[in-house]
Parts: sequence; C-alpha cells; structure tokens
Amino acid sequence: MGEIHISHHKAEEKCHLLLRKNQSISEVLHKQTELKKNNYEIRLRATIRSCRILLKNALPFRGHDETEKSNNKGDFIEVLSLIREDNEKIFKVTLENAPKNEILTSPTNQKDIANCFSKEIIKSICDKIGKDVFGILVDESSDVSKKEQMAIVSRYVDRLGIVKERFIGVVHVLDTSSLSLKVAIDTVFSNNNLTIDQVRGQGYDGASNMSGAFNGLVVTVVCGSCKRKDMIREKQKERVATEIGIGETETGRGLNQNLLQVVAVLKYVKDVGSTLSNRNQGKGILSYFKTLDFVFLLHLMLEILRLTDTLSKNLKKKDQDILEAASLVKGTKKALLVFRKDGFPQIWNKVCAFCEKYSIRIVDMSKYHVTPRKRRTNKTNQHHFEVVIFNTVLDIQIQEFGDRFSEVGTDLIENTAALSPCDSFSSFDKAKLLKLSEIYKNDFNDSERAQLNGQLDIYYHSLLHDEKFFNLKGIADFSRLLVETGKHLYFPLVYKLLKLTLVLPIATATVERCFSAMKFLKTDLRNRIGDDFMNSALICSVE
Repeated sequence: MGEIHISHHKAEEKCHLLLRKNQSISEVLHKQTELKKNNYEIRLRATIRSCRILLKNALPFRGHDETEKSNNKGDFIEVLSLIREDNEKIFKVTLENAPKNEILTSPTNQKDIANCFSKEIIKSICDKIGKDVFGILVDESSDVSKKEQMAIVSRYVDRLGIVKERFIGVVHVLDTSSLSLKVAIDTVFSNNNLTIDQVRGQGYDGASNMSGAFNGLVVTVVCGSCKRKDMIREKQKERVATEIGIGETETGRGLNQNLLQVVAVLKYVKDVGSTLSNRNQGKGILSYFKTLDFVFLLHLMLEILRLTDTLSKNLKKKDQDILEAASLVKGTKKALLVFRKDGFPQIWNKVCAFCEKYSIRIVDMSKYHVTPRKRRTNKTNQHHFEVVIFNTVLDIQIQEFGDRFSEVGTDLIENTAALSPCDSFSSFDKAKLLKLSEIYKNDFNDSERAQLNGQLDIYYHSLLHDEKFFNLKGIADFSRLLVETGKHLYFPLVYKLLKLTLVLPIATATVERCFSAMKFLKTDLRNRIGDDFMNSALICSVE
C-alpha cells in the first residue's frame, strides 16, 4: 500500500505542475522528450566507446552466457560495465537501467557501429587519395573457416609527399581466378569512389594457390603431436644450456637450431610410435638424415638463405621504393651468380667436415653415382652434386628473381634510376626521364612532355647545389623534402613523375600483416563471424 501511495503522490505533483499557468502540457512533453534524447545519447556514446576498445584490439564482442547470473558476460558487456562503474550518468541509463527496447547491446547495434567506424576510416583514406594516382597490393589467403579472402592495400603519396600503404578491405572470393579477383577489386573501388583508371601499379602474390602443394613430412611427423613438440622444447633447453655452459654455443637470436632435437624426437617416434606407419616414417626420415644428399642440400639451402636474407628483410619494410628494391635485387642476383660459378668447392668442403664429425660416409667424386635404391648411374658423383643439385637449385633461384620482377621491365627500372637524388643527383639523365614519361601516356600529353623537357634542366641545376638536398637516401626522402620545401610547386611535372614511380608496389608485406591481423580476429572460437562484420572489424583493427 505504501508504494501505491507514493506513486499517487508523484502523479499528483505532476498534475499540479501541469496546472501552473507558466508551464503548458507541450512544454512538459518537450522536456521529457529532451531527457530521453539526452539519455539515449549518453547510452549510445558508452556503447560506441566499448565497441571502439574491442575493435582496436581485435577482441570478440559476445559472451557464451550474457545473463545476469553469469560471471563473465563477454568482452562487450564487461567493458561497458567497467566504463559506467565510476560514472553515475552512464550507470543510470545503461544495461538494466535502460529502456528494454533501447539497451543498444544487440549484435545488430555492434555491427552497425563497426560498419560506421570502418566507413569513416576508408573515407578518410580515399579522401587523401582523391583523384590522384595510386597502386594496389593484393593477396589472397584462406581464413580459419577455409573461406578464401582477398585483402587489398592502397599505396599512394600523401599531401606531404610521404608514401603510404593503407588497408582498404578484405573480400570473400569464391575462387582466385583473375576474373573473380578483378570483379572483387572493381566492387571495392566503386564502393569507395575510386576507379581502376587511377591505378598505376599492381602488386600480387598468389602464394595461397600453392597451399598444400608441399606438405613437410618432418613437420607432419614431429609437430602432429603435442607430446613430441614438448620433447623438442625440453631437448632444446637442455642442449643449449649445456653448450653455453662449456662455451660451445654463443648466445643471441637465431643461433640455435632444432635439428638435433628433431633427431631425438624422430628416434622416439621410430621406437614407440603409435602406429606401424608412424614408426616407419620416423625410421625412414632418420635414415635420410644420414645420407650425403641430405647434408649437401642442407648446407646449400643455408648458404642460399644467407645470401638472400638482406633482400628478404628489406622487402618487409614499409614504404619501400622501387630504386632501393631494384638495387637489392640486382646485388642479390649477382651474389647468387658468383656463388653458382665459384661456390661449389666451398660448400663441398663444409659438407665433408660435417660428415666427418657425424660419421656420415663420403663418396669418391670420380666414381659413378649410386642412387638410394643402389642403382648405379652413368654420371659421376661430381656431376650429381655439382650439376644435378648445385647448379640446378641455383638456376631455379636466379630464374625466380627474374620472374618476381618481370612486371617491372628493365627499361622502367633504368629510367626510374635517373630520379635518384643520391650522390648529388649523379644518376640524373634527362633523356631517360623523358623516356620514362612516354611510358605513362595517360599522364603526360605532348604539351606536358615538352614542358617537362624544360623543367628538368631547371630542376637539376636548382637542386644540385641546394644543401637541403644533400645526403638523401632515396626517392622517398626526396619526395618528402620536395613538398616540405615547396619545390614540388615549381616543378609539378617532375613531381608527378616522381609520384608515379613511388606508387609502384615492390612487395606485399603490408598485405601479409593484414592477414596476420585476420588470424587474431577470426579464430577457431570465433569462426562464424560474418564477412561484412569481419571486414569492418579488420579495417578498424589494422588502421
């Protein structure tokens, strides 16, 4: 009865308010509407803040049990609860205190907010590109639910003259044919007011087409079992600790490999494997480890990886320009050619020393080669190891370098090199730069090419003695400094040529980083996330 009395008392007070001459019914309703509007805005802001935290860190939203009695209601509810904990205004209008039809915690609300965030991010990127030229980097990879996803990254030069590579979306494709990829790219472009006519460089990596082609037998046998992986870790710890203690092993990153531990685990598999097939695999791999062919291949691949390591690391850097990449490729290719010509005796000496240490039989190089199945060939061991293995493997590597950079023609690289500011513009060559402008027929008409001819002379003599342009490391630094000093306004056609060169993509490392983020976002426990929501969440997480 007490509660009814209080309710009646409040209603009576409201009636008295309405009867006041200075306050009409419309004014009271307006105030109530404003109050609801303010509460809704407070509630929405709290929801947006919660979504923003989760999107930025690629965290899941939903919990398995979001009821009142649950100890963990999921990241979204828990973050929202934390936000309102010390804020009375937010506390009064959220969760259990919100109107039942305006709680703003449903999956639909969360997806809408994520979509709004991603659209604003993409709009910001596309506004910076505007109607200017850009390059694209594209790669495809399957996600945890085995759906083929294609990631697209734009490469452009911003208003400060700095090269940017920005992620603009991931698209689910039914297959990775060129037509399907083109349709998907066209869709992304049309949704973001970009056109294919603006594209001046394209970088693709079809590595996912090779997925499953080469299944590592050792990896399958050893890493297929948690127990075996734990054995490798323990053996590694024991060996490294012992060898460091007696001075046989130096400390540092990347120095201590797992081959000896793999051998120990394979012995375990051979002796106590769960199946006969498993035991036979272990036995077969151990036998192969003791062959001269395996030791030779091991040393050969180690040397090749040593020669290509610098190039590999540099291609993973952001904002790589074509001149730096071309120089590294040329240097690495030359090193491989020299190694192919003179490196066999060096490798063979290392192999022999290794075999003596581990009691592996060394063959007479002048005798005929015998296959693992004891069949004698009509070729000598010298021919087998030097020609069949050494030369063939290196020829494949050298050919791969040519294939990887086939889209960037030799003429293009040579002409582009004339833009380099290094060593006081020592590579400057007006004829090559004019020839470079002829490649871009849609960007330079005859009149502009004639103007460029005049601009190049003034540009060269103006910057040659300008101390601000001394000691530049590449065309990326050059572009930034041109804008910083305002020189790009004096030489707009030269700057246009520079931008066209800078947007040429060299490596797809940025796309690979996006796929790494996707693996954190879409996991085994979160494998039902929809394509649209994943795209929005991934853009927010990466950008």
